[in-house]
Amino acid sequence: MARMSGALRVLIVDDDALVRGGLCMMIDGIEGISVVGEAADGDEVPAAVETHTPDVVLMDLCMKRVDGMAATRKLRARPRPPEVVVLTTFDSDENILHALRAGASGFLLKDTPPPEIVDAIRKVAAGDPILSPRITRRLMDRAATQAGAYEQARNALEALSPREREVVLSIAEGHSNAEIATKLYMSVATVKAHVSSILTKLDLDNRTQIALLAHDAGLA
Repeated sequence: MARMSGALRVLIVDDDALVRGGLCMMIDGIEGISVVGEAADGDEVPAAVETHTPDVVLMDLCMKRVDGMAATRKLRARPRPPEVVVLTTFDSDENILHALRAGASGFLLKDTPPPEIVDAIRKVAAGDPILSPRITRRLMDRAATQAGAYEQARNALEALSPREREVVLSIAEGHSNAEIATKLYMSVATVKAHVSSILTKLDLDNRTQIALLAHDAGLA
């Protein structure tokens, strides 16, 4: 697996050797992205991350010893963890929500076209969450039917300033930091400061969880 100077470093985690090989062949030839390691089960992830220091982990969900959700949760508890994109054949609502709440920055199905997988790697590395349109629609529909989650989310957002709530709405709408800066007439550095403050106040791990909370609150 080639290492390219300055490239985004990707770790592939899947218990199917053919899937790992296929993803490696697809991704490793892309300019600006390098596959630096592989893991065959969730219990191999900590050592692989320690050895290869990836920027992004492509994580399967269903593995024999430690599943992808548990591996993601443990990984995101590390200092300065890599971003995680779940790549799976299982798209039940519970799997999606559990993976995102465990700290994954994206959720894609294994039949996602290769260019979209590559785009997802680049986006999550830049701090932007990624979900397929089909999954986003399902999460929005689910959030709209959960009254308890709605009240809890609305109460949580009360801790934010009006400006921070504007940033939350923009994140839920899928805007990048640069787009939010333009929309709200502030610098990118100020947007990043607001995002950091929001994560701290709401005890969240990443932008995807901010977007989920906004959907639960009926903001998007």
